[in-house]
Amino acid sequence: MRLESIPKYFAPKSPTFSDSPRATASDALTGTDLMAAVGMCQAQAELGMSAFLGKMGVSDADKVKAVLLLAEQGMAESVRVAPLRKLQDGIRAKVILVMSVFAFLDYSRSAASVAACGACCDGFVEERKFVMNKLAHTHDTVASFVRGDLPASIKPVEGREMFVKHTYYDITKKVCKKCNGKKVISTACRDCSGRCEAVDREETERQGVPVKKACKRCGGRGYERIPASRAFDAVQQVTDAISLAAWEKTVKPFYDGLIRILESEENHAEQALQRVTA
Repeated sequence: MRLESIPKYFAPKSPTFSDSPRATASDALTGTDLMAAVGMCQAQAELGMSAFLGKMGVSDADKVKAVLLLAEQGMAESVRVAPLRKLQDGIRAKVILVMSVFAFLDYSRSAASVAACGACCDGFVEERKFVMNKLAHTHDTVASFVRGDLPASIKPVEGREMFVKHTYYDITKKVCKKCNGKKVISTACRDCSGRCEAVDREETERQGVPVKKACKRCGGRGYERIPASRAFDAVQQVTDAISLAAWEKTVKPFYDGLIRILESEENHAEQALQRVTA
């Protein structure tokens, strides 16, 4: 049994859990057998199983559990990284936790994922349109806030009229063009649209048939990864002891290693599930 077939048993419209087998074969797995297999697999590969279930959106508890387990491994491995080793234990734990959260978010991404639109907040953007300029009469007896509109070099003269130019704008809201009012945008690659492949024009023209190759923009993943600079900005909110040079040289490879840990643990959970259900 493969790991990808597990999430459907957590859905409300999944096959009914009962002791009677669905097929006529006597070796068919029942719902009870599947839940027992999941429990045994989680005992053998706790991080990998929690990370996969959290990635598939089965429960929020699995997401939190996966992040905390990853942070524990990160704390043990962080002593090998000089910029992290020099931090105080409390600050280092917060930094590792922040990087673990971003590592899990990057691991959970796919071509079907969505991210918050950076061009708007509620699906609309404000547009300020010029309406007119108007000259208003001012005297030395007018309110002080009108005099505040005058340049500092010009002072009202007693008994004389002065003019103040007021600029009027009309502020309207329009639908955001980037997200089309949805407030979220797709993380799928813009070149291959999540298909991981793109047409090789040179080879297509040379051979006369469509030839595909791995997409250069996404590297064949089908989606755009979370930039590591966002993780660095979040780390800077905790401590400024890690410089950009130290991040690029030593801390960023450690951050990429956290993502690889999640991927390897998922493979470990896959192997454990196959052994249990064999």
